[in-house]
Formats: sequence, structure tokens, C-alpha cells
Amino acid sequence: AILGPPEVNITSCPNCINVTIKLPTSHFRKEGKLQSLIDIYTELDYIITLKSQDGEHKRPRQRTTEEEFSTVIGELYPSRNYCLSVAITASLNKNSRPSPWKCVTADSEAQTQVAVALAGAVCVSVVILAVLRCVHAAGFILRKIPLPQTLV
Repeated sequence: AILGPPEVNITSCPNCINVTIKLPTSHFRKEGKLQSLIDIYTELDYIITLKSQDGEHKRPRQRTTEEEFSTVIGELYPSRNYCLSVAITASLNKNSRPSPWKCVTADSEAQTQVAVALAGAVCVSVVILAVLRCVHAAGFILRKIPLPQTLV
């Protein structure tokens, strides 16, 4: 039986990539219930292959006992494009089909700070607009109906 491909999602973080891996489903049933790969093998190994402008590098083999898990690849160059693929193997089964390549650009600290500042500016703008809308609805700005003489 061929293991894989696993489902892989990646997101960038400052000088790193966050990788979420979901093991592929198996086709084996026990008492009518579909068995997971962890049910069958107890633990699996995964290897992440990372591609960048410097070439292709296989990361050290890691072990998992979970159906879905995350790992972080750190110490990357900021603002550089990285692609990765994940292969799953078991001690009794080395036949694997790697995941399709997924690519992302590693964030830099400066980009992260700009994104936070931009998000803050948007929030402040929304609050100001909401306050102005309430003040307008209450009739303090751009009144359509003049105030009675007794209130002037």
C-alpha cells in the first residue's frame, strides 16, 4: 500500500513557515469502521522537503502519533519564497506519495509590524465612523429638522 499524499497547509510567520499536516485516510476497515493510519501503524515518520532559490533541502525525519499536527520551520530568510512537500512513511511501509508542492513567502519582522499598524489604523477608522454615525443619528450633526425655539 502507498501512504499519502498527506494534506498540507502552510502560512508564513516572521522568518518562518507554519506547516499543518493532516495524515491521509486509509482504506482499511476493522469491524466496519474505517481505520486511521495511526490505528494501523501507531506512529509515522514525515519528511519535509523545502525548496528555495538556494536549492532543495530535506529536513530531518520527524515522528508523529497524531492524525493532524503542526510544525514550524524557522530561521528562514525574510521576504523569500519557499515551497515545500511532505512525505509520510511507516517503519513497515516506506512506499509514500508526497504532497503536492505548496509555496509561501516568509514574512519579515518589518512586514508583520506594518500589517499590525495597518490593522490598527483600520480599527480606529471604523470606530470613528461608528461614533460619527451615532452622533449623526442622534441629530447633533447635519440636522434635517431645526431645533424648536425653546431649545435654541
